[in-house]
Amino acid sequence: MPFGGARTNYTISWPEPDDHALGRSRGGWSTKAHAAVDAAGRPLSIRLTAGQAGDNPELMPVLADIAVPTGGRARSRPDTVVADKAYSHPSTRKALRAKGINAVIPQRRDQIAHRLARGSRGGRPPGFDAAAYRGRNVIERGYSDVKQWRGLATRYDKLGLTYRAGAVLRAIIQWLNHLV
Repeated sequence: MPFGGARTNYTISWPEPDDHALGRSRGGWSTKAHAAVDAAGRPLSIRLTAGQAGDNPELMPVLADIAVPTGGRARSRPDTVVADKAYSHPSTRKALRAKGINAVIPQRRDQIAHRLARGSRGGRPPGFDAAAYRGRNVIERGYSDVKQWRGLATRYDKLGLTYRAGAVLRAIIQWLNHLV
């Protein structure tokens, strides 16, 4: 028993997914990493899913995992979410609006066509801040930095927990580089 005979119980807050976060996509077996980052590209939360999983269903769980210490109660709600067209869904916009989060997400062409086909019943287009959307490349640059780690780029790990641990370790290093 560690620490002088004291019995400790360890719990894993991220259970191993049944599919080990592996799934078939166009390129074969793959894993998809979903992350929320701050304006400087530092990761705030990381989730893994199988490669064929959609992006949109994971947005709210990724946002729910955010906990930024502020000295008092941890901050868990961002002011603005900047995302690509994969997250453009009315349910996503509605959920973000209900939480008081500003959404900067461009509409997909099919959604624009559907709204226009409905005429005046189609409603107004959602607000879109093009200047704020230019900052979305921060996450793409962050992913390219993460892919410099060979183990994360190729997924040698059998277990999803081990692969996520590598992604979290990389996130810690990104935060430490910011502090130094």
